[in-house]
Amino acid sequence: MPQLNPSPWLMILLLSWTIFLFFIPTKVITHIFPNKLIPGAKNTFTKTPWTWPW
Repeated sequence: MPQLNPSPWLMILLLSWTIFLFFIPTKVITHIFPNKLIPGAKNTFTKTPWTWPW
């Protein structure tokens, strides 16, 4: 049965796990956010009541 032959599938499995474990996390970790967060800046929104039209 060809499904039990690990020769082609083992290399595909190892290569895909290598990509998932080594290359993708480094790309995610080195991601730079375009906006810097300032912890002291808070936006104050004014709350106005909504008058219902009916």
